[in-house]
Amino acid sequence: MRRLATALFALTVLTALAVPAANAATGLTATFSRTGNTGKFVVANTGTTAVSGWSIKFDLPAGVTVSGAQNATTKQNGTKVTLTPAYYISNLPAGRNTDPFSPTFTLSSAVDPTACTINNANCDGSGGPGPAPAPVAAEFELNGNQGKFIVANNTDATLTDWSITFTLPSGVTASNANNGTVAQSGNTVTLNPVHYNKSIGARKTTEPYSPTFQLSSAVEPVTCRINNANCDGTPDVPPTVPANLTSPVKTTKTVSLKWDASKAGSLPVAGYEVYNGTTVAATVTTAAATITGLTPNTAYSFTVKAKDTKGTLSAASTALSVTTNNPADDTQAPTVPANLRSTAKDAGSVTLAWNASTDNKGVANYDVYVGDTVAATVLEPTAVVSGLSPSTEYTFSVKARDLYDNISAASTPVKVTTADIVGGYARVGYFVQWGIYGRQFFVKNLDTSGTAAKLTHLNYAFGNIDPVNLTCLHGVTKGTSPNPQDPNQGDGAGDAEADYSRPFSSAQSVDGVADTGWEPLRGNYNQLKKLKAKHPNLKVLISLGGWTYSKYFSDVAATDASRKKFVSSCIDMYIKGNLPTYNAAGGPGTAAGIFDGFDLDWEWPGAEGHAGNHIGPNDKVNNTLLIEEFRKQLDELTKTSGKRYQITAFTPADRAKIDAGWELGRVAKSMDIFNVQGYDFHGSGSDNSWEPNRTGHQGNLYKDADDPYSFHFSVEDTVNAYLEAGVPPRKITVGLAFYGRGWQGVKDGGKKGEWQSATGAAPGQFQEEAGTRGYSNLIASVPNCTVVHDEPSVATSCFTGDNGQWWTFDDVWSIQKKTAWMKSKGLLGAMIWEMSGDTAGGLLINAVDAGLK
Repeated sequence: MRRLATALFALTVLTALAVPAANAATGLTATFSRTGNTGKFVVANTGTTAVSGWSIKFDLPAGVTVSGAQNATTKQNGTKVTLTPAYYISNLPAGRNTDPFSPTFTLSSAVDPTACTINNANCDGSGGPGPAPAPVAAEFELNGNQGKFIVANNTDATLTDWSITFTLPSGVTASNANNGTVAQSGNTVTLNPVHYNKSIGARKTTEPYSPTFQLSSAVEPVTCRINNANCDGTPDVPPTVPANLTSPVKTTKTVSLKWDASKAGSLPVAGYEVYNGTTVAATVTTAAATITGLTPNTAYSFTVKAKDTKGTLSAASTALSVTTNNPADDTQAPTVPANLRSTAKDAGSVTLAWNASTDNKGVANYDVYVGDTVAATVLEPTAVVSGLSPSTEYTFSVKARDLYDNISAASTPVKVTTADIVGGYARVGYFVQWGIYGRQFFVKNLDTSGTAAKLTHLNYAFGNIDPVNLTCLHGVTKGTSPNPQDPNQGDGAGDAEADYSRPFSSAQSVDGVADTGWEPLRGNYNQLKKLKAKHPNLKVLISLGGWTYSKYFSDVAATDASRKKFVSSCIDMYIKGNLPTYNAAGGPGTAAGIFDGFDLDWEWPGAEGHAGNHIGPNDKVNNTLLIEEFRKQLDELTKTSGKRYQITAFTPADRAKIDAGWELGRVAKSMDIFNVQGYDFHGSGSDNSWEPNRTGHQGNLYKDADDPYSFHFSVEDTVNAYLEAGVPPRKITVGLAFYGRGWQGVKDGGKKGEWQSATGAAPGQFQEEAGTRGYSNLIASVPNCTVVHDEPSVATSCFTGDNGQWWTFDDVWSIQKKTAWMKSKGLLGAMIWEMSGDTAGGLLINAVDAGLK
């Protein structure tokens, strides 16, 4: 076994092993003697008061081990040994020593300790007391592939809460925790205690219930923090000083610098600050930078400091003096870069290569252009241009620059279309947080029905906006008003109980393992985590807003500062997983790794939505700016996490709402998927506030010639609006309704209820949801509802007879027709609202899956 920290307490070299003078600071001395292979410590209290509780820490030569302790227990990690006395000698009165019960032990070789401390002071009493132990410390032990943290409370007060954040070498994972939970994002792991470890008494440790976990490789953590301090109690150590600062290339206006990467101190290295004299000239994440905007033929002095994730800076590197070139020394431009080509691409980046240019004085670097914008400046004839959007065509060109800032003409441009966000076709399903109540639909049902294996994306609905702070809201359980027209219905509302607090039974759990009720992560989020472990290709996104929670979108999007604040809070909460504590659940990092991005459900920018929604005159452009801020901050996070995060949105079917709130062509550059509303064209509304007096198809593919309304909705017309605005077809999914909208008191009219008069919403699946039923409930609970397929418009309905009920929904037939149409238009795929409406066997998702193969 080994441990991360050198020791929880400082160790000093043993200078004498004879009985020493009194140690005035602690009153304790420890005298070592050895007979053959048997070692013995006699501990004496030379002070004037009794000492309660002591331990000895000592070092041994490499390869020497301790065993067979008497009157004490020993624990060895590598060369370091901790000796803890038996209870009957743990309390030592003033003027007494441990004989005749002094601790003894057997050594594998006849050698003496090389260092010794007792209660953080030298065993021989020399040198005075060592540094005081950290208030809270965590000692790591490694036994094979099992890691363990022993947490010590070294204060005289009870510790009420703690958590550990540690980093592992790249590719190593932590799992299967006992006495705690682990959540991993990249190489960073957050360990939270279970309830019985959360509180640690004064001068106590977590033993014998210290958290353990399995590591994929037998390695120690690289860094370790407990309650935002170093686990071993040492002060924060900055990164090492950047070394070997050099300038491989300089021009008349630029200086390229490179240096040896710094090593982490207490925290990982997050980046570097490059100084021109005393001014910060650049902040970069890699060990290289190009400083621009310099004056020709001028001397400069550069230094570099490394920065950790807390912002702690290293000392400055050795200064490097560089004089920019004199432009009068050369006026000849390099040759034009030739044979520009794409050698690789994915959904967010393109790799380019070209033939190197030549120059009479030497080529300095190359500018890589996307359109008219410089996207990268590189030293070699290859570049990776990142931060791109999926399914989007880009035009690239390259210009060479020589050492005197003479620039070549542009290369022949090359057009490259980035890869789609998915291979094949997307199948995006919404999971509603409240489905676990009346619907009794759990994340597990997505697995047992076979649905999860067929989805590419699962959108979790919904996250709310804090009405006061204008940040992402979580950590509350507050019901909404039952009145759908209450303008304050969603203010401050949420369901942390369903999200991450409610314990699920084994029958409700994806892996069949029940929650104890004390885990920091429970509820739907924990089940989503388990679902992703079982289906690693499934992307899970948090949907923000929705019909009830869109009230404050206009406010958070209104200014640059409010956008930055809102996006940062959402990333912190959902991507980094820092959940507010609720009912002993949540905490730093508990939801890390669950969500792969954001689905933005602002209903609707610049147009009416739920009663009381805020609408601003600049919503349309601010909506674009908000999405661009999400893209910017997520791409910045990608630089450190190595993972690309997705942005999707639920977007309207109504052309008027599109015009009011969506700059489609511009926003498509930041978006991965437009989940286009392909339903709710018509409906009665649960409170009869919508269209209670006339039936109508809610999701017809083509316009219906019999449609009496002034505007004739259709999926085809809606999708055409997006295509006409320049949205790439492979960014569009079409919404399918796994539920029905219904009316009652419907006349036949010779059309089997289609487009006929009605008296209001039909009884719903739930009392508060009149006019709405999930598909499986509809076909099982509405008797004598004869299904009718409208071939010209591709719309399914059912009718119970004159003065009866009429329902509009998607079924296998309409799904087959619509998915065939999606493929013919080259669209990305289908979106589904929402998964609980399907049958237990996944009848509708099976039709979607079959149709999109």
